[in-house]
Amino acid sequence: MHNVTSSRKMENGIVVFWEENGEKTYESFNYSELIDMKINALDLLERPKSYKVDKDAHTLVVKK
Repeated sequence: MHNVTSSRKMENGIVVFWEENGEKTYESFNYSELIDMKINALDLLERPKSYKVDKDAHTLVVKK
């Protein structure tokens, strides 16, 4: 899992960014996926560093 460094609203969801091997990487999630994962979209936009992303499983989790 990677620490999310930033997020940005898109037309149908949110894209999250993180650093991997010194490069900025991203993954997008539509609102339906966020709802299924019980992720608050507004919180993800306001506090992206509170989340981790698993790009292989295409999931987000809240840091503990």
